Amino acid sequence: MAANDTIADMLTRIRNANLARHPTTQVPSTKITRSIAKVLKDEGFISECEEIGEGPKRQLVISLKYKGKNRKPIITNLKRVSRPGLRVYSNRKELPRVLGGIGIAIISTSSGIMTDREARRNGIGGEVLCYVW
Repeated sequence: MAANDTIADMLTRIRNANLARHPTTQVPSTKITRSIAKVLKDEGFISECEEIGEGPKRQLVISLKYKGKNRKPIITNLKRVSRPGLRVYSNRKELPRVLGGIGIAIISTSSGIMTDREARRNGIGGEVLCYVW
């Protein structure tokens, strides 16, 4: 992978593991993937997230959530919004609402990575990283 878009990579890994109904998936651990995983956990999209390994080879093990006996994934979709080739920023008045508030938008703000709801509450805008629903 030439353009190392760690966020898109993380979303794709979660999406693929979800489709294959895997209990967990691993993503390379970076500051940004850790923050996104924390937001997903706080919002109830994933059940657990722990770091394994040493030094630069650290991985995040993300435990996915499913519901019912058919193991329907909690996360129905993940969509990367802002990418290295085309950044998408939004001020506090224009923060996106995902599916009328059912989903979340993950925003990178000056006070860290948070959901669109938190950013609205704090009255700050930022880079719209992705949508999750």
